[in-house]
Amino acid sequence: MTGDAIVRMANQIARFFASRPDEAAVAGTEDHIVKFWDPRMRGQLLAHLAAGGEGLTPIARRAAERLRFRTAPATG
Repeated sequence: MTGDAIVRMANQIARFFASRPDEAAVAGTEDHIVKFWDPRMRGQLLAHLAAGGEGLTPIARRAAERLRFRTAPATG
């Protein structure tokens, strides 16, 4: 799957949740990605975010940022 496809899909999900209050929209987008995207797709989204996240809507970007912290390995 290309970066463009990942961005398009993340933005579509974000648009679906956009009618909700801001935090609920971000949480709904993140939850959908966690539940329904396979690990490779999530990895591609995180790689796209790390490369600047061009094209992601604000809701999709914030969901990806939350996902990054959710999947970060524990340190310590």
